[in-house]
Amino acid sequence: MEILHQLQLTLWHFAPDILRSCIQLLILIVIFTPLELLCSIHAKQILRKAWLTDLAYYFLNGLFSKSLLVLPTTWLALLLAEAIPAEVRAWGTGLSLPARIAATMLVGEIGYYWGHRWMHEIPWLWRFHAIHHSAEGLDWLVNTRAHPVDMMFTRLCGFVPMYALGLVQPLGKSLDWVLLMVIFIGLLWGFFIHANLRWRFGWLEWLISTPAFHHWHHNKEGFAYYNKNYAPMLPCIDLIFGTFYLPKKQWPSLYGITEAMPANMLRQLLEPFAFRKR
Repeated sequence: MEILHQLQLTLWHFAPDILRSCIQLLILIVIFTPLELLCSIHAKQILRKAWLTDLAYYFLNGLFSKSLLVLPTTWLALLLAEAIPAEVRAWGTGLSLPARIAATMLVGEIGYYWGHRWMHEIPWLWRFHAIHHSAEGLDWLVNTRAHPVDMMFTRLCGFVPMYALGLVQPLGKSLDWVLLMVIFIGLLWGFFIHANLRWRFGWLEWLISTPAFHHWHHNKEGFAYYNKNYAPMLPCIDLIFGTFYLPKKQWPSLYGITEAMPANMLRQLLEPFAFRKR
């Protein structure tokens, strides 16, 4: 009875987040399902392979991301408050709201870019990120296929320059709407760039990321095309650091990774922690 009572308390605690996640999921389904059926790059099956696994990741990361990030973000904010001169942090605080939003998105992109790139280039981090890249085809729901460690690390890398420059105030007495806005926009854009949509946007693709831009990040065409297009929203970051790749008309025909990936979600979550002999 005690276990049942604790389960009831846990469900009640997460009830608002569960409701929010369900409403958000319904909205995403209504938006993207008809679009992907009508405008797909590759043949679209609604109940495609591993969709249940991706749905489970959607709820796992949606329900627990806030809880998992509370302590690391608090420690990070406290550390940077001690390490960064107050004059530097005061620069961001003194900006107008539009300028602060723009600056937050830009420096957050740079931080996220390097966090994402390190997930590819550092072998131990790649173990976690490989789960996201194991999808053998892309659609909007693949956006949520991510190990919690992967999600936490890249987000924290994005938060570092925001906090260091005083652009957001995570330790303030009230909610920082700039931070919430940037996270919300980034979340929505993540679903869009993973979508199975054949739309091309001409010169705009050099200014903001699109499905074509991000699909090439997931390609398995060959070594020459790997490790490209890390930025979630601003391709100029990849242009600056030499990782931009976007042919005018071509789309990837192969997606995924060369390594074996367990089909079972629990094994996927535990596998990166396993000891491996050299």
